[in-house]
Amino acid sequence: MSAPLLQAFYANRYYFKVAMKESLRKGFSFVLAPFEKGEEEYVYKPSHRKILIVIGLLFCALSIASLSLSVKFSEVGGVIPIVVFLAVGLVCDIVGFLGTERAVATIWKSK
Repeated sequence: MSAPLLQAFYANRYYFKVAMKESLRKGFSFVLAPFEKGEEEYVYKPSHRKILIVIGLLFCALSIASLSLSVKFSEVGGVIPIVVFLAVGLVCDIVGFLGTERAVATIWKSK
C-alpha cells in the first residue's frame, strides 16, 4: 500500500473510533450522567481507569459463573447474584471504557 492510502486508512479509522465512542456515550448517558455531574475538584489517575475495567470484567465473569452454577444445580435463587454482579460489572465497564476522568474519579470517590 502507498503512504497516502495508509494515511487515509488510519485517519478514517481514527474518526470512526471517535464517532463510535460518542454514539456509545449518548446511548449510555443514563449510566454516565450521575457520575459526570458536579464541579468540585477531583483526583484522577490513569491506573484508576485500568483497575475499574479489570474489576468490571471480574464482576461480569462472576455473574457468568453464578449463571452456570445456577443452571447446573437448577436453583432459582441464583438469579439475584447474577443480576447484581452483572449490573455492577456493566456499570464499571461502561464508566471505565466510555466515562470521562470525572466519572472514573467519582466512582473512586477521589476528591
